[in-house]
Amino acid sequence: MTVRAALDTYVAFFEGLSLESLSGLDTLCAQDVRFRDPFNDVRGVAAFRAVLAKMFEDVDEPRFEVTDRAVSGRTAYLRWTFAYRVSGSRQGARRIEGVSEVHLNADGKVTAHIDHWDAGAQIYEQVPVLGSLVRMVKRRLSAAP
Repeated sequence: MTVRAALDTYVAFFEGLSLESLSGLDTLCAQDVRFRDPFNDVRGVAAFRAVLAKMFEDVDEPRFEVTDRAVSGRTAYLRWTFAYRVSGSRQGARRIEGVSEVHLNADGKVTAHIDHWDAGAQIYEQVPVLGSLVRMVKRRLSAAP
């Protein structure tokens, strides 16, 4: 399988992600796949699947949309938007924007999926009391007047 074909299949999996489709990771990922984001750093398909399953417990209506991609050798960079609703909250829909660095082996299986996104601005700053503290720290560290 070519890198682009494997990537197309992986993107389609994430854009159609559901609790029921999580078993699809077994065919898309190497058994020792590494997944890392601002909150997790796990190895193995079962651990990766558990992170995604927890997402379905924590938020309502999660949906990924890949908006751009670039490929360099066996590494792909996927720009995405994650839309969701906070479970048990009256808040409206929320969005997180980020980039995933996806490494593929010669068989087209994902060996690493590393998410890069700003948890401070996109999560912590949205929490009422914590948000004001994060913004204060950012102002103190900023070079801008």
